Amino acid sequence: MSERKPIRSALISVFHKEGLEPVVKLLHQSGVALFSTGGTHQYIESLGIPVKTVESLTEYPSILGGRVKTLHPKVFGGILARRESPSDREEMQQYGIPDFDLVIVDLYPFEKTVASGAEHQDIIEKIDIGGISLIRAGAKNYRDVLIVPDSRHYSELLEILTAGGCAATEEERLRFAAYAFAMSSHYDTAIFNHFSALSGYREFRFSTGDAHSLRYGENPHQKGEFFGNLEDVFVQLHGKELSYNNLLDLEAAIALIREFSEPTFAIIKHNNACGLASRERLVDAWNAALEGDPVSAFGGVLITNKVVDEATATEINKLFFEIILAPGYEKNALELLQTKKNRVILQAKSFDFQDKQFRSLLNGVLQQEKDIRTETPDNLRVVTEKAPSEAEVDDLLFANIIVKHSKSNAIVLAKNRQLIGSGAGQTSRVDALKQAIDKAITFGFDLKGSVMASDAFFPFADSVELAHKAGITSVIQPGGSVRDEESINYCNTGGLSMVFTGVRHFKH
Repeated sequence: MSERKPIRSALISVFHKEGLEPVVKLLHQSGVALFSTGGTHQYIESLGIPVKTVESLTEYPSILGGRVKTLHPKVFGGILARRESPSDREEMQQYGIPDFDLVIVDLYPFEKTVASGAEHQDIIEKIDIGGISLIRAGAKNYRDVLIVPDSRHYSELLEILTAGGCAATEEERLRFAAYAFAMSSHYDTAIFNHFSALSGYREFRFSTGDAHSLRYGENPHQKGEFFGNLEDVFVQLHGKELSYNNLLDLEAAIALIREFSEPTFAIIKHNNACGLASRERLVDAWNAALEGDPVSAFGGVLITNKVVDEATATEINKLFFEIILAPGYEKNALELLQTKKNRVILQAKSFDFQDKQFRSLLNGVLQQEKDIRTETPDNLRVVTEKAPSEAEVDDLLFANIIVKHSKSNAIVLAKNRQLIGSGAGQTSRVDALKQAIDKAITFGFDLKGSVMASDAFFPFADSVELAHKAGITSVIQPGGSVRDEESINYCNTGGLSMVFTGVRHFKH
């Protein structure tokens, strides 16, 4: 640890003042000279603490409606001056420029302004120029300056100042410089993405939250990290640390459960649903979901859209599973589920995510809109002589949601709003169907009167023929094959109903 360098002067220019008071009071008690701007200056004065205006230093007023306040050599010279450089010291003395050992900045809330739906000019005015320049200058000269780029770091700053007697080590200044460049990069990314959307000019830019080290990646020999703010998505109430694969399963589980409003339970294994059912009572939804594939459910990820009651928890507790995510838990239900030490129990907070998804690939990045299209009865086009019944339409839409969230090639079989068989991630559609039928039969389901959903069109009539022989009576698929008529003709001959959605739901 390097020697601590004392802080004798500080420049403070912030948007958010919450948490700043104890910092300012400690600086004042330690004899630090304070300089500030606009609203921050008024705030510090209201605390009864002496503070000089930046204008008193620059001898130049804030101009252009506050657009220009700190952009002056006497401000940036005081930040960028190299303390050990004789020529820098000479120029500082020549032009009457004071050193700034600490710079505290909190930028205009550009992202929140955009998200609020504000007018274009209001958004433009929330592009911080002086603040971002102060941040970059302080970070560049971290050997001499401690830069605080965000209100989130006020508490850590207070800890450093308290422990170090209003002084900081070079290691601490370097860490805060990293915070600063992270903030600068994130801020500029948000601005670019807004202007990219307005102008149509495209380059890939993405920025998210802090890094969370994971036990390992997809496999133990791979390192893994998550970048983001999981605490915005859920609260962990119990259990061990989440893994890379856990997060992949949770992503798939959340995307799926968001499609349902009635009490629903889903069991996820390797990003696919191996069990899912909707019922009036949650405990019944759980039991029906488990029936779908009790073998694959072992060690799975569970998710529901309703508060878990004691009756449901009692049934769930009979199964070994890794994770459960729910909007909430009754007191007795939570206590029961917590009896397993490593079991992860999560309580949902917000599923408000961005509408884009991307993945690294070759020497670049693929980006696309998320597949948020969900078909309704109005989107169904009956292409057979026989139309599906009202109950079959309900099951067809239910199955179509599940197949949309299954790895391609995918087939889903459903009956009475229960997943009874699925084939996912297969190299041929007919193989996916064979797997789905085999699973349904293995777990004792009667396929007579069940429905089939496919994530893409059938290239041949072999799939509907196999489905018919198994007892399936209705089919939902996108359509679009040059040989659609073969499948339609077979359905007409066999007395099946089939609907086209016109929407493919590949998932790779």
